[in-house]
Amino acid sequence: MNYYIIAGEASGDLHASNLMKSITRLDGKAKFRCWGGDLMQAQGGVLVKHYRELAFMGFAEVLLNISTILKNLKFCKKDISENKPDVLILVDYPGFNLRIADFAKKKGIKVFYYISPQIWAWKQNRVHKIKRIVDKMFVILPFEEDFYARFNYKVDYVGHPLLDAIEEFNTTKLPFEEFTKKHKLGSKPIVAILPGSRKQEISKMLEIMLSISPFYANYQFVIARAPSIDAEFYSTFIKQGDVKIISNSTYELLQHSTAALVTSGTATLETALFEVPQVVCYSGGIISYTIAKALIKVKYISLVNLVMDEKVVTELIQDDFNAENLKQQLDILLFNEQDKQRLSNKYKELRKKLGNCGASNKTASLMVNNLP
Repeated sequence: MNYYIIAGEASGDLHASNLMKSITRLDGKAKFRCWGGDLMQAQGGVLVKHYRELAFMGFAEVLLNISTILKNLKFCKKDISENKPDVLILVDYPGFNLRIADFAKKKGIKVFYYISPQIWAWKQNRVHKIKRIVDKMFVILPFEEDFYARFNYKVDYVGHPLLDAIEEFNTTKLPFEEFTKKHKLGSKPIVAILPGSRKQEISKMLEIMLSISPFYANYQFVIARAPSIDAEFYSTFIKQGDVKIISNSTYELLQHSTAALVTSGTATLETALFEVPQVVCYSGGIISYTIAKALIKVKYISLVNLVMDEKVVTELIQDDFNAENLKQQLDILLFNEQDKQRLSNKYKELRKKLGNCGASNKTASLMVNNLP
């Protein structure tokens, strides 16, 4: 069977690669052509475009790069037409993927969608388009099944693939001394910095995140470098304090961190599943933020709070994201034992809500069984 898979960012690359691994176990003749990253390529996918060429965030940023986006859409449609896949598998990345789904459906290609667009947060009218152009939707958050049911659209809830990725990773854990030696770090406790995977995000977030590091002489701040960003880009934001950069080791970093400052996104859930106390941060361009604030229909921006439907972790958004507030919240994470225990208990509840492991295998089985 010929599979064409599109993932537009680092987290999509991870989940798509694990899905590909599971599909291969069930379909020994599986061939993959994909838009994604190094992990998908490592699973045998023929990589058409890397996600670093696709990652634009925010309304203003999309408008500024509209020419590139349109060229990518045109090229993708041409590539699908020429390669004639048996099935198109789309992973999140809705602005691009829903347009490709519409095209593929008109071409008579079966369309599967893994990891639903967050239409429950905004643009809920997209559900009608999804019903028309997506043959099967596989959702990973427990409340999404009920959301789609309100629109009379049956989806398959498969559990969250992060549970698989993290459980597999946690089977091995270096002692702290070996971890710090491997990455040439110091011996002080670690505050992890996860500033996002796109240059626009990092530029907005990292300077403020690092500005408080001089106040914590007994801690080292360690930046998790996104695989698509050069280390030199991060270095321009490091002015003072004990700050290091490590590459391709985010999960390893979280295993050994005392606290974390995290840009809103999948990383908030990853940090919670490693049971690291965190402050969630977000700052966008003023135009993009103003539009988003008017349109978004949810109370929280972090997946942790959304899944739990309560404020579990502190969110510092836009004007609230400043050095004074960030230091105040980090102090609570580091020095307030009562709050640490509260977070630990809530993280355990979160894991239970997300269900059991096996999302990749379950999704692969449902997909393969729905193909000729």
